[in-house]
Amino acid sequence: MGKIKNFVAGLAGAIALNILHETLKAKKSNVPRIDLLGEEALQKTLTLFDTEIEDKNDLYKATLTGDVISNALYYSLIGAGDKHMWPKAILLGLTAGVGAINLPEPMGLDPEPVTRTKQIKVLTVGYYLFGALVTGGVLTLLKKR
Repeated sequence: MGKIKNFVAGLAGAIALNILHETLKAKKSNVPRIDLLGEEALQKTLTLFDTEIEDKNDLYKATLTGDVISNALYYSLIGAGDKHMWPKAILLGLTAGVGAINLPEPMGLDPEPVTRTKQIKVLTVGYYLFGALVTGGVLTLLKKR
């Protein structure tokens, strides 16, 4: 599988993850707020360069863009090599979700947006698994072409 196909599939998974996140956060209150965690991480990173994004809308857009790109690159690893695509998709999806729950605090970020309740923790892992499975599905379709 070529690197471009892997990236395209990873991008599809990343977009699917964000559509799921944005849709549910608009309709429900007891769901992960991965966007808030991302915004905090971006602002903390920017402070290292003595700057910040003051406009909330600009911060949201920058965070969303960074999230889609980084997740697309991560999910593109699912297509690396010719074997074990589905186990890799599951492992990478679960790893991303568990990391999203466990890494914020050691990184100096507020974990509350993704750990406030047991349901939110499970959904956080589920979101990332969903993105990885979409990536696997797109890779399967691209292989057939």
